[in-house]
Amino acid sequence: MADDKEKNVDQPESEKMPESSAPEGAEVPIPAALPSLLAGGEQEIPEDLPILPIRDAVAFPGTIMPLNIGRDKSRRLVEHAISSNKLIGVVAQRAKEIEDPKLEHIFRVGTVCMILKMLTLPDGSLNIVVHGLMRFGIEEIRATEPFMVAHVHTRPDEVTPSQELDALLHNVKRNAYRAFELSPNVPEEARVILDNIETSGGIADFLAANLPLSLENRQELLETFDVMDRLNKVNAALAEHVEVLELSNKIQKQVRQQIDKSQREYFLQEQLKAIQKELGETDSRTGEIQRLKERMEQAKMPEAALKEAQRELERIARIPQASPEYSVAVDYITWLCDLPWAVGTEDQLELTRADRILDQDHYDLAKVKKRILEFLAVRKLKPDGRGPILCFLGPPGVGKTSLGQSIARALGRKFIRMSLGGIHDEAQLRGHRRTYIGSMPGRIIQELRKCGANNPVFMLDEVDKLGQDFRGDPASALLEILDPQQNYTFTDNYIDAPFDLSRVMFIATANYIDPIPPPLRDRMELIRLSGYTTQEKLFIAKRYLVPRQLDENGLARKHLVFTDESIRTIISSYTREAGVRELERQVGTIARGVAARVARGQRRQVKISPDKVSDYLGPSQFDHEIAQHAGVPGVATGLAFTPTGGEILFIEATHMPGRGNLTLTGQIGEVMKESAMTAWSIVRSRARQLRINGEDLAKLDVHVHVPAGAIPKDGPSAGVGMLSALVSLFTGRPCRPEVAMTGEITLTGRVLPIGGVKEKVLAAHRAGIKRVVLPAENKKDLVDIPEDIRRKKMKFTFVSDINHVLRHTLLPASVAIRDKQAAPREKIQTQTGNK
Repeated sequence: MADDKEKNVDQPESEKMPESSAPEGAEVPIPAALPSLLAGGEQEIPEDLPILPIRDAVAFPGTIMPLNIGRDKSRRLVEHAISSNKLIGVVAQRAKEIEDPKLEHIFRVGTVCMILKMLTLPDGSLNIVVHGLMRFGIEEIRATEPFMVAHVHTRPDEVTPSQELDALLHNVKRNAYRAFELSPNVPEEARVILDNIETSGGIADFLAANLPLSLENRQELLETFDVMDRLNKVNAALAEHVEVLELSNKIQKQVRQQIDKSQREYFLQEQLKAIQKELGETDSRTGEIQRLKERMEQAKMPEAALKEAQRELERIARIPQASPEYSVAVDYITWLCDLPWAVGTEDQLELTRADRILDQDHYDLAKVKKRILEFLAVRKLKPDGRGPILCFLGPPGVGKTSLGQSIARALGRKFIRMSLGGIHDEAQLRGHRRTYIGSMPGRIIQELRKCGANNPVFMLDEVDKLGQDFRGDPASALLEILDPQQNYTFTDNYIDAPFDLSRVMFIATANYIDPIPPPLRDRMELIRLSGYTTQEKLFIAKRYLVPRQLDENGLARKHLVFTDESIRTIISSYTREAGVRELERQVGTIARGVAARVARGQRRQVKISPDKVSDYLGPSQFDHEIAQHAGVPGVATGLAFTPTGGEILFIEATHMPGRGNLTLTGQIGEVMKESAMTAWSIVRSRARQLRINGEDLAKLDVHVHVPAGAIPKDGPSAGVGMLSALVSLFTGRPCRPEVAMTGEITLTGRVLPIGGVKEKVLAAHRAGIKRVVLPAENKKDLVDIPEDIRRKKMKFTFVSDINHVLRHTLLPASVAIRDKQAAPREKIQTQTGNK
């Protein structure tokens, strides 16, 4: 015989109820225990059956059992059965040590089984899955070679229904259900299988096959042919098993109640310490707690923060290191220790030095520098004073951010820049509470930790770009941050302890004032930075932009030189902006073109003259000589103030047969529509005074259009331009092409003042305008306009009513326009926006 391998591979354990699994590699297509489908004579059982002895297991009818076949006789038996009717007789061995069992070595009662599956494993052994059909008894042995064959007689179950049997079945099932509940390893399908067995004998065999019984007890149940007796024995075994399970559960509960959780953790921690000490390892928890204590002492926290840190440190000593709360508490204390509670830089308040630094970094901006020096002077006289929050307001590229850097350099402080553009979540400024997974402090606390000082110059860039949605209003969070009366107790949601922000010098920047909420605007002192004139841009380019671009592109003066006229050409023909950002880009483009030549080996110095600019930048992008073009009726030149600076604004009007309707196009806002309606009402009400045929007004539809229709435009200052365009249309008198105008009008004919005078005048100057019509009340704003423009290059006309407006904006009636169908004059490609 072969080695000892013939046995039930997964013998049910003593506390598993029920559990059967196939040997490794076997395939079991149906559950491990089912009522016999063939019991009851559905298949004829032959009188002579091949007998397969197995060790330590008993096969029951109605169950499925995996078997590992290792002995040669058994292999021959299986191969013979597979080739014939697949029926075999499975009997248990009395002693598992016998390799070649005879009749005296096996039990005389077994189970007729059908082979369902056979699988050959890589080691050569066979795995089979058999399905028990019914009991049989061995009468005599017919043959022992090549395998054991016996003459058998079958013993099908015979049951007489009775109330006693029903009561016994009910009791057996109740005990089985209780055993299922108490056994943790019982699969959920066991109850379903039990409920689907229809015969009382099948129920007894199913439970007998899965109860933790000895081989002798299992064989006894197999040899109990009377179903009632078999059920009684199974019920007794079940009751004993349930009692053992209940007692085991009771003992486990008592043990758990006796050992307190904290005592158990303490005991395990002490054991861990002892083990680490014996191994010569350091206690990581103790070392980390000691390190945190030392850092807390060095951080010089205020009392409130120190109290929070000590409370968390006590929690760390109790929390297991594997717990997620442990790392959260350690991170919190680390944040508290990293913050610069008492660390700051010493201010350098020498005004002469500060003035020199501002002049080095920025050209002109006299009013801005004067205000900054005044702020520094107050700081010097009263260091503990709470000064105002500065807000630099102006178009892009005029030097707002670099001014903040210069202030930090002048003070000797560290500089922080934080962009607020697109922030919608208030928690980005105030932080998240520690109850959330992955919570962190807000950006204010994070930036202070990075810079390592409690008195930096903190620039809040693009404060007008803050958003607001369901996550909160960041502008409201800024109220506490920027208010000098509140920010000395600023509390971040994560830190949950007040941090003094009063020593921080906050500087905000914005392109436009309207989007800033009034409460936030009230906490800041506005310092306006307007655009630069051509002369100022020329000086800035020579002093700052050209040297910087030469350095960034690896060039020196021996490689590239710009003439003044070339820079003027770039300013007038390739840029149209209030600042100098686009000018620097164009200078950089030329520098990169020269760098390519130098890299190829060219050593001769390149001198950029006006006629060479187009070789690097292409054809001119802007034509500023609009004053030389002839005007046509119905077209007026207005002025606009946008977040990017001043712009000129063309207003076009035309009429057609209709009923006196007014159409407005060009992405016009509500306020601008009202200005157009006001101008139209003035024209209709004063038609006779304006020498317009009133009957024609009722028979014509008017269309007013502001070009660049994809760009939104709004504001009241286009009223003067709207009126001039309409009167020009109906009188046939063109608007003066060299004149630009701005101002708000009323139905009574008054002209009201407007804002952004400097920006609008600079835009007119860039466009080649020679005269600007302004409201009379804006005469005081001329002091902000550079003197060379105010006195030499441009004339100003101040008007108080519409009669003055039309007198200066329209050509005299004696000027004839012969070709009224002439093409409109060339227009500047410009962007328009809010006035």
